Amino acid sequence: MKTILWPLLLMGLVPHHNSDAVAANLAPQAVSPETKEERDARLNWWREARFGMFIHWGPVTLKGTEISWSRGNPIPVEEYDNLYKEFNPTKFNAEEWVSVAKAAGMKYMVLTAKHWDGFCLWPTKTMDYHIGNSPFRRDVCGELAKAAHAAGIRLGWYYCPADLHDPDCKTDRNAAYIKRMQGQLTELLTDYRPVDLLWFDFAAPPEGSPWDQENTYRLVRKLQPKIIIDNRLDMQTLADYQAQRVGPNADYYTPEQRIGAYDDQTPWETCMTLGTQWSWKPDDQIKSSTECLHILITCASGDGNLLFNVGPMPTGEIEPRQVQRLKEMGEWLGKYGESIYGTRGGPFRNGAWGGATRKDKNVYLHVLKWENDPLELPPLAAKIVSATVLTGGKAEVAQDDKHVIVQMPVDQRDKIDTIIKLEVE
Repeated sequence: MKTILWPLLLMGLVPHHNSDAVAANLAPQAVSPETKEERDARLNWWREARFGMFIHWGPVTLKGTEISWSRGNPIPVEEYDNLYKEFNPTKFNAEEWVSVAKAAGMKYMVLTAKHWDGFCLWPTKTMDYHIGNSPFRRDVCGELAKAAHAAGIRLGWYYCPADLHDPDCKTDRNAAYIKRMQGQLTELLTDYRPVDLLWFDFAAPPEGSPWDQENTYRLVRKLQPKIIIDNRLDMQTLADYQAQRVGPNADYYTPEQRIGAYDDQTPWETCMTLGTQWSWKPDDQIKSSTECLHILITCASGDGNLLFNVGPMPTGEIEPRQVQRLKEMGEWLGKYGESIYGTRGGPFRNGAWGGATRKDKNVYLHVLKWENDPLELPPLAAKIVSATVLTGGKAEVAQDDKHVIVQMPVDQRDKIDTIIKLEVE
């Protein structure tokens, strides 16, 4: 993708990043040093994709409560840990999951291969607590990998290094646990290759995160040199989670259940639920189509990605309400995807009015709310040579050394997002 040096075109707008998310000078050194150009090339497909599917799933769906966190409350530990003996999602169809993602316009998928509860959705050889010992028996990770690869969808695993089920984890026998943990990562990154993403979660304080980070990163990079890794393996405390720093071996940061602030310096990805909890919940409140699209648009205009979560039902099917909502997003992207895919955020920062994306010589204004009439934006040094309203109607755009002014008849404004494409010299 050809990139214009937008900061040189702006007057009054400077490159901005979230100061809390600047890559920190953490003690560990990068295990596989690479140049900025090499790193940008490795991350390029992910930044251009903008939209992915997060999938939280496991035996807990039999109860309809939150994954892992309901272990012990309200579900007794012994009952929770034995739910897998009843887990038989015979209607699971990996091709259908991939089809739902594609229909939504998503470009990658990330499945909870192992969540905090320690249950593995593949038949690991490192322990007995896995899908192969359930009535279902089938390899969920393997089937999803095969379907995603066949459909051209990028694949990632969520993997939580903390394990509530393993008696050695975070004890004086932690070294034995680390050996199993790294064995599980070896299986996930060897048996289902290529694996494009690894989404680590972080361990709750105050115990910290004793995960042999240096050797764990080295193992991951050796097995999948082009893999993209989030920032959570290095988190030691709640303060680390809140700061969302990116260490030298990670690639991006992960605002959770909120849209990240505008940041075009450090890659980021919002992870958010389509409903109100990560795993399936009966009669859950699903976000409206407009709300879903506004979340995606605001992530893209902030120069970030959206990893949007679905929680499949105990049967293995994605709930029809969720499927319908994602289909609606895909239909919108089918019309206006040029303003999302392959773009960068800016040049205008997000505001209550909406935000902007940019690509080559085009700026896409995403007007979500006409706060003022006319809409008044900061100056743009580049000359605007044309304005086209992708969503229909006609806009008048004027500029001087102090403002960019946008006017449009009220009855021509789109109810979801008025997209005005500006071509600049």
